[in-house]
Amino acid sequence: MSETTDTRPTAGRRSRTVLVTFLGAVVRRMGNWMPIAGTVDLLSQAGLDAASVRTAVFRLKKRGWLEPETRAGVRGYALTPMALEALAVGDEVIWHARQAADLADGWCLVNFSVPESARAKRHQLTAHLTSLGFGNIGSAVWIAPARLLPAAQRAIGELDLTEQCAVFLGDHVAGQDLPAMVRKGWDLDEIDRRYRAFTEQHAAAADRLAEAAFVDGRQAFVGYLAVIDDWRKLPFRDPGLPPEVLPADWAGPAAARLFERMVTLLEGRALAHAVPAWSAQPRRPDPAEA
Repeated sequence: MSETTDTRPTAGRRSRTVLVTFLGAVVRRMGNWMPIAGTVDLLSQAGLDAASVRTAVFRLKKRGWLEPETRAGVRGYALTPMALEALAVGDEVIWHARQAADLADGWCLVNFSVPESARAKRHQLTAHLTSLGFGNIGSAVWIAPARLLPAAQRAIGELDLTEQCAVFLGDHVAGQDLPAMVRKGWDLDEIDRRYRAFTEQHAAAADRLAEAAFVDGRQAFVGYLAVIDDWRKLPFRDPGLPPEVLPADWAGPAAARLFERMVTLLEGRALAHAVPAWSAQPRRPDPAEA
């Protein structure tokens, strides 16, 4: 998906995002462990250089996502419980795009007053709420469909900010027009634009794949990683707002259907292409190199 100049990912950040996509979509299918040489080879096919892959692995190791583990003489890394939990949290959003909320279920509102001495935690909380799909409608006032209440409570509790936050559930009964308030809280035009860009980028490829008599394994693997990596950022921006507050031509549902179609077309061949990286034997030293 094309990015504007000021949002284009750097090479290092792209390596990290593709690696995280690889961990969630491929490594978990292979027993939560990856051979480092095989990983470098596979991700080089996706356009990453070896140094960038190894740097991304090192950074995820420092974050507690990966731990070194050798299996059958092959050096590699295992996913930690922290990584598995983080990947699982994102699964419902990434693989099953947020369904539209029922307007009758109401709204969750979060208001907080965090002192300047805890500014870092304040920034963390706003980042967490944004990533969950909350919109900001006023000074330290955040809103989302009611179903995000448990996620908000978990984020607040993890930061030990329960005493500094007030959380409410309720209905919109009067006052400011609800669609206008929603537009204040979320950049719907930008979210819609990103959905449309995803559709424009991948729709023709989906049609070609559906008509192809044969799909090359390497092509399928590269396409599988690319479509998941392009998609997985989008649902987190979209909390699944009720249809009543969205434009009639909202692009989200069509983009989600296209994503599911692409995964169906590519997944089997992509995983089959990746399997040999796990079964490869370690290279034996050449006596001439001794």
